[in-house]
Amino acid sequence: MMMPENGHRAHGFSSAIFLDSDEILKELDLKGSEVFMDAGCGDGHNAIKVIEDYGHRGTVYAVDIYDASIEDMEKYKTENGVENLINIEADITEGIPGVEDSSVDVVLLVNVFHGFKASRKLDEGVEELKRIVSADGKIAVMDYKAWDVPKGPPTQVRSSPEELEKLFNAHGLKKIYLNEEIGEDIPQGKSHYLIMFQKE
Repeated sequence: MMMPENGHRAHGFSSAIFLDSDEILKELDLKGSEVFMDAGCGDGHNAIKVIEDYGHRGTVYAVDIYDASIEDMEKYKTENGVENLINIEADITEGIPGVEDSSVDVVLLVNVFHGFKASRKLDEGVEELKRIVSADGKIAVMDYKAWDVPKGPPTQVRSSPEELEKLFNAHGLKKIYLNEEIGEDIPQGKSHYLIMFQKE
């Protein structure tokens, strides 16, 4: 699989180093024709894997706030002649330009949601996700468990699945799935959880 050059250089190392993309993507049960968004794509390894290894035929959005990430994704798109990839530089909490309401079937956020909490824009982030997801689509959030452990973001910006469920419920989104045994093996157990939401 060809990877972009930046290695998410604008904001630390890529999660591809310690998270298994196949483990994550298999949770989504993609059929191949959905409109898929890698929201907060970083180096784009999940979006690229969906295109290359899963043969995805539907539109694939790669969205990131960092221009370096989007520049490298544009280079990947051009060099590989990928026609169904749309790269967008945007802060999700301030809106994703060019993406219509209720137009995305699957939104994936890996190690992104704690950034919304750090910037105190949780409600804005959830509202934008709700805006873009289709009526029967799903929003999949994978993030660090709310443990006080050395690896990962500061404890105060982590959220538990219960906290996310309460937040998403307040925005008219219901939990449809939770896997609390996913991610990297650390001494305390599995490092992450993956939770999915859908419009009520």
